[in-house]
Amino acid sequence: MSQERIIIIGAGVLQMPAIEIAQEMGLYTIVCDYNREAPGMKIADYTVIVSTRDVDGNVRIARELASKMHIHGVITAGTDASMTVAAVANALNLPGIKFEDASAATNKIKMRERFAIHKVPQPGFFPSWTYAEALAAFRKLEKPVVVKPADNMGSRGVMKVEKEIDMLYAFQRAKSASPSGEVIVEEYMDGPELSIDMLIHDGTIHITGVADRIIEYPPYFVETGHILPSALPQKDIDAGINVMKQGIAALNLTIGSAKGDIKITSKGAMVGEIAARLSGGFMSAYTYPLATGVNLIKNAIEVALGKAPSDLKEKHARFSMEKALIPGSGIVQAVEGVDRVRKMDGVVEVFLRARTGDILVMPTNNLEKAGNVIVWGNTRDETIARANAAVDAIKIKLTTEDTVNMLQLKRVAREKFAGSCRACRECDGEACRGEVPGIGGIGTGDSFVRNVQALKSFTLNTALIHGIREPNTNTDIFTYHLELPLIVAPVHGTNLNMGGGMSESDFAETIVEGAREAGIIAMVGESGETDSYRVGLKAIQKFGGYGIPVFKPVRNQNDIIKKIKMAEDAGCVAVAIDIDAGSFLALGNNKDELVTKTEDEIRELTSSTALPIILKGIMSLSDAKIAVKAGAKGIYISNKGGRVLESSPATVSVLPEIGSTIKNKALIITDGGFRNGADVLKGLALSTDIIGVGRPMAIAAYGGGARGVQFVVGKFKEELMRAMILTGVRAVKDVTKEIMSRL
Repeated sequence: MSQERIIIIGAGVLQMPAIEIAQEMGLYTIVCDYNREAPGMKIADYTVIVSTRDVDGNVRIARELASKMHIHGVITAGTDASMTVAAVANALNLPGIKFEDASAATNKIKMRERFAIHKVPQPGFFPSWTYAEALAAFRKLEKPVVVKPADNMGSRGVMKVEKEIDMLYAFQRAKSASPSGEVIVEEYMDGPELSIDMLIHDGTIHITGVADRIIEYPPYFVETGHILPSALPQKDIDAGINVMKQGIAALNLTIGSAKGDIKITSKGAMVGEIAARLSGGFMSAYTYPLATGVNLIKNAIEVALGKAPSDLKEKHARFSMEKALIPGSGIVQAVEGVDRVRKMDGVVEVFLRARTGDILVMPTNNLEKAGNVIVWGNTRDETIARANAAVDAIKIKLTTEDTVNMLQLKRVAREKFAGSCRACRECDGEACRGEVPGIGGIGTGDSFVRNVQALKSFTLNTALIHGIREPNTNTDIFTYHLELPLIVAPVHGTNLNMGGGMSESDFAETIVEGAREAGIIAMVGESGETDSYRVGLKAIQKFGGYGIPVFKPVRNQNDIIKKIKMAEDAGCVAVAIDIDAGSFLALGNNKDELVTKTEDEIRELTSSTALPIILKGIMSLSDAKIAVKAGAKGIYISNKGGRVLESSPATVSVLPEIGSTIKNKALIITDGGFRNGADVLKGLALSTDIIGVGRPMAIAAYGGGARGVQFVVGKFKEELMRAMILTGVRAVKDVTKEIMSRL
């Protein structure tokens, strides 16, 4: 049998062109992928079910095949399988680079170490196995830094960090995305970025594409498109090419393909990274051939077979572009316009990942996009216009207000939380015990769990013979009307505790807007970053003052008073001080020490403003009495959702004693484990005035934005009304302890 045979590692969308072109060249294709349903597996001449990352498995299979037939080459495209390709090539004595060089072109730590030895321009860096090492690296390097997994692609786990407080989340995120657990911290490189492809054969490096990469969605690095040829000045392009060639030499890439991400910084061209493969992102298979008429993959296959590339001469000079589809977050209800877009001028292909029922989130890496369009044009402006028109014409309809439900909210939220919250069927603290940072309870998690269990220990007594049809759920919080006795409890730290699926400012605005539209009030806390209180104040001011900021008890009283004055200017309903935060070590970068407060210090704060002051974190009658004596207008009973002390009692355990004494002397708010309208009614029967709900509202905001918050508040209201009817309660003011029993 004279037909040449080539092993192609990977059978996904980005490897399909390589398989098709190899077959057009008359080659027998042996395709390896763990996914038997991958598109390339359906057209390959011979398929092998094995992971592209399974080096030993691929080598074993390749040797078995080589004992039966002659294998002439091995290649991959667009996926991080360079080590597998090199191992197979070495094992079968095929054209290829050494395995150790492929490893250095895959592992970013090894790569940077090679570059350092050979003095290739690059940012300062430190490998980090532990968080302590990553934090030390942050403190030594020029800020901002980039934290990334050492051995992954597609920007998975990569994050830009400007403040030390974000390092823990960034490190955990990078480590979880690293197969080996290795993390690298390096200085951020400013300036535009080039994507460069090269072929290497017989000592000659052929430049086969220079594109402008479009990177968006900081602090993440999401490539939302690229365009060829680059619009940068030729001197910058030449500098990028030169530094990439230095990197190729340092990595000892002597044959095959090389793909580089090169930054043109204020300090000169620097290597982001270099991989020993053709580029992904549709460049090598689509945009470069469109722009030049060169079949790059055909030439790369020839090199993999040990031959010289046969035709790298450009046939024409066009422009081409890949642009991502990013419709937002939600569950896909329908996708429209794709067939029409495929017929538009200049549109070559539409790659659609989103399908009806899929969960979409705002991307934090290159694998979370809904799809891509490939276009070409005779000018750069024409090409960009065609790409924008194509993207705009594809309508990916997401979950609407009419179709939102709790299951959908939790499905979307679960994805966006990225493991920091599981959005469990029952939010009872069991699955997230000890996950702090995160959204769980501290230590054993017992306090979080205890809050929920304590509420379950109470039952409601039915009273069914009455004429109540539409119970009145209305109440007031100081001078503001509430549709039901509910507020959004302060939840914050979106990066540190909630997976970074929303920015702190977006989350605050979503919570405040959703609460206002639902007829209640939201509390907005400080995230721990210096000056983060401004985020909450800005959100509250944007939505007409419908909110209560929660300030940390810093040592400097004047700093708190300054914030209170800003709350007055923002038109806030009231101000809260979470006095239980006095147990924390510091706020921000150890700048503002957090301390407990004396009665006189509380009095100083309450007398500094006409706004009602709420003291949050009260868990004893003695503290409640002191707070009222010191001028507090509101007592907020809370153990911070079980996040302060694992041996803390449940909030509803201390509520009756505090409520019976303080009722009518100060507004009483209580949170901790309230999950439905019946729980709200139980809280009212135990002598609280208003219930605070935190985690369910965070899930709602992540899963459905402001309308998600509205939906969950509406659900609480419906459940409360039903419970009031079933217990014979006409209005919130009529609730008594007699409607409830204890198990």
